[in-house]
Amino acid sequence: MVTANGRSLYFAYGSNLLSRRMTSRVPSASAICVARVDGFRICVGKPGRDGSGKATLIASDGSRAWGVVYEIDPLHWARLDACEQGYNRVQLLVTHSQAEQLLAQTYLAPETAADPVAFSWYKRFLVDGAREHRLPATYVAELERLPERPDPRGVNPGTSQASEQRP
Repeated sequence: MVTANGRSLYFAYGSNLLSRRMTSRVPSASAICVARVDGFRICVGKPGRDGSGKATLIASDGSRAWGVVYEIDPLHWARLDACEQGYNRVQLLVTHSQAEQLLAQTYLAPETAADPVAFSWYKRFLVDGAREHRLPATYVAELERLPERPDPRGVNPGTSQASEQRP
């Protein structure tokens, strides 16, 4: 979907929730609203190249996943696609304020595994991004309950470029 001002809509629900991470990947990104997608739940079931779990949405009746809609320059999709290797870019209908719906693109993992667990620093991106955008407290608590483990490489996102590695 391209907006009237020629920009595309992207629904972020994982590590790109955190604005500083998103704008480091796509400088044209501008958060425009909080939104939800019904019939999906978040999990960290996408196996990452680093051996940890990465966020994806999976179909789940009666569930709801929250995120942020960003406007981005359509020329920047290639940059974001490069960061989101291993995902498929798809269109989803997302709902924001007073049940208004938008068609936005997002990334979904084509396969999930039961055993991946997010590294603690990666999970922090999700939780901090959710708090930054004031997602519902019950959803932030759901994100906080996602499984996590320390990164055996000793990566700390506050001090290392390694935390910005692609999922």
